[in-house]
Amino acid sequence: MNAYPSRIVCLTEETTETLYLLGEGDRVVGISGYTVRPPEARKKPKVSSFLHARYETIEGLRPDLVLAFSDLQADITTELVKRGYPVFTFNQRSVDEILQMVRMLGGIVGVPDKATALANDFARGLEAIRASAARFPARPRVYFEEWPDPFISGIRWVEELIDIAGGQPIFPELRDAGLGKDRIVSAERVLAAAPEVYIGSWCGKPVKKDKVRQRTGWEAVPFLVHDRLYEVKSTYILQPGPAALTEGVRQLHAVLCRAMGVDVPDGLRPAEKWDDGAMAR
Repeated sequence: MNAYPSRIVCLTEETTETLYLLGEGDRVVGISGYTVRPPEARKKPKVSSFLHARYETIEGLRPDLVLAFSDLQADITTELVKRGYPVFTFNQRSVDEILQMVRMLGGIVGVPDKATALANDFARGLEAIRASAARFPARPRVYFEEWPDPFISGIRWVEELIDIAGGQPIFPELRDAGLGKDRIVSAERVLAAAPEVYIGSWCGKPVKKDKVRQRTGWEAVPFLVHDRLYEVKSTYILQPGPAALTEGVRQLHAVLCRAMGVDVPDGLRPAEKWDDGAMAR
């Protein structure tokens, strides 16, 4: 028997990506169907969506560990435990908790030193973004929209990353609400906050900026007056893992640099295609 898990099923993307970044991707035998990063992981069998799992497929993979995320997957994990599988459920909701998840996962698979080094690299990258944002002449008020109907504002790690990237989230009092239904805001609240920058990340579908512009009564909101509508795709920012701490925060920072008329330092530019505002005009 192996000293550490060697056949791991990951029910969400962030643990898959972390294992690959640790050099342990060969241990992953099954992934979520929503997995995008890293691309090579998509060759692995897909065993679940976020709320449903293919139990027979998982059984055929003979996992010695299943990794899950949050109470939202409680029905899946309960069934897997009943079927005799070891399950570990993470519940990271903040930047610090994401870094802790990386360290914990490294410990679980027997590579704590590599995990500590990876987490430290992430932390240094975030500090570089924070230092770059210190150049801004002001911190723009940012409305991050996770969903358009009803309006849902950003979850905690997203709001924290906006702060690191140089913005000022307009609903800081809602960031600790783990469920989307608890972060629903009215149009009146958004308008009263007078956001100067709009960043949309509609989970699983593209942001329709024309629809945002056409919202009744929004004509005078500052982000429309100054044409500062941007999108950061959900795969980069709405999963609490490495993508959010690297490409996601870089895209947030690049958006805010453009909004503030400040250049993005070469070493902090997004690595992948992002919305630089060209579509907003």
